[in-house]
Amino acid sequence: MLKIEQFVFNIFVENTYLIYDDETKEALILDPGCFDEYELSTLTDFINKNNLKVKYLVNTHCHLDHILGNLKLKKIMPEVPLLYPKEDEFLVETLPKQLMAFNLEPEESIKADQYISEDLKINLGNIEGTFIFTPGHTPGEYCLYFENEKVLFSGDVLFKENIGRTDLWGGNYDILIESITNKLLVLPDDVNVYPGHGEKTTIGYERRNNLFLNKYH
Repeated sequence: MLKIEQFVFNIFVENTYLIYDDETKEALILDPGCFDEYELSTLTDFINKNNLKVKYLVNTHCHLDHILGNLKLKKIMPEVPLLYPKEDEFLVETLPKQLMAFNLEPEESIKADQYISEDLKINLGNIEGTFIFTPGHTPGEYCLYFENEKVLFSGDVLFKENIGRTDLWGGNYDILIESITNKLLVLPDDVNVYPGHGEKTTIGYERRNNLFLNKYH
């Protein structure tokens, strides 16, 4: 059974998700945004308390608030592969500049062990996840979809009654709208959507109520 634990981290109020199979305890950390030692220990304490075995670290995209925990986690679990979009690697390389832009202490970034693609499948026990390419908020963003469980992690692409910003590094409004309408709104209404910020929603709710989208369908 797919289990989801949500943590709200850093000054950007970012959702970090710990996704795991309750039977095998295999787990994935999605968008680790833990900024300091307290946030890091909050995440790792839950992992240890529940005897979880982390198989993947995944960034849906590479804005700083979603990758702040990459280096910290790789230091304590170096065997776990880090996955992120190749198209967003320029954001990883400019992490120190991103941090300085917000008057935060710069730190080094780390490269992916594997790039995300729509052909890539990940497994937590018998639970399979796939990636949906949804650029626009950044050039390379992917959503993570568990079809059988009807769960979508939408990163900063789709929020409850809102959409991702396109005025940041690499954003494009028209591409974002195309990604949402052609890749996400075609999913079943009862798919639960867990975004990178804010509360969860469903595809059906956004189809009916998202004012940014209702003129496109």
